[in-house]
This record gives sequence, C-alpha cells and structure tokens, in this order.
Amino acid sequence: MFEIRVICDRADTACIGHTLAAAFVTGPTRQCPTRDGKRVRLYFTADHQPTTPESE
Repeated sequence: MFEIRVICDRADTACIGHTLAAAFVTGPTRQCPTRDGKRVRLYFTADHQPTTPESE
C-alpha cells in the first residue's frame, strides 16, 4: 500500500480521482488547500489492482 499526492486545480479533482481509481485500488480521498489557496492537494491511499490469471 502507498500514498499518492496530487496538486491540481479544483476543477480537475473529479477527473483525477476517477483516473486513479481505474488504475489502482484507492481509499477515500483527502483534500487540503495549497498554501496559496489557488489549488488543492489530493491524497489517495492506493494499492495495486489484484492480478488474475487472465491478466498475466
């Protein structure tokens, strides 16, 4: 398990969340404003997608 941090514009948060959820098994997203208040920091707890014999 690992954590992913993304700094982005507020308008991009949903797209980034969906994209990461498609690539990894993710937990709930934590969101904090950046110091300048213009963007947000997104934190995702993630793990690799489980592998199945068909995907190997």
